[in-house]
Amino acid sequence: MASLRVHPDRLEIQLTPAEKALALRREEISVPRSAIRSVTITDDPWIWIRGIRAPGSLVPLVLAVGTWKFHGGKDFLVIKNKRQAVIIDIADGEYARHIVSTNHAAELVRALNVSPGDAETAALAAAAAQAAAGAGAEGAAPAKDPKARAVRLPRLTRAAKAKAPNAQNADAQNADAQSADPASSEPAGTEAADADAKSAVADGTENS
Repeated sequence: MASLRVHPDRLEIQLTPAEKALALRREEISVPRSAIRSVTITDDPWIWIRGIRAPGSLVPLVLAVGTWKFHGGKDFLVIKNKRQAVIIDIADGEYARHIVSTNHAAELVRALNVSPGDAETAALAAAAAQAAAGAGAEGAAPAKDPKARAVRLPRLTRAAKAKAPNAQNADAQNADAQSADPASSEPAGTEAADADAKSAVADGTENS
């Protein structure tokens, strides 16, 4: 694993021979302390990777060693498995950021005299800028409400499904019967009035 050594004027990242071979790099990395903008500790360094490797070696979620280029510059990575890592942002230098897995992240931050609050603020600002750049290139995705829940509509039982078509057929048959026999829909009072009128006519005929 790469070792990080803090000197009064610089930070050195010393790579193992295997890491140098994987990164295709011969020299050690030296960063002036005056150029360090922030140092952040992360438990998941994989989400901080940006750009494409050129050159370097990558086995997803297992190993990432080498240079990663992006639109604003390039980063140097020495990431192994899910180990804790430090993210070192540089103001002016060969690389804009170093991401190195280490078992001594807290000691490194104390040795560099970097305020954790300032480091966290800078990390959040960098992540927000990276998200904004990605949204501008690909289009912002609609925000999702974390409290939103899917609602299922009630399903009809088999009996209800069978009953529904029968009810519709019965209504259709009643409508056809009424249209075929209009006389049946006439009120009973009209039929009684017609019968009284006929009997009155018959009585008048006999009297005459």
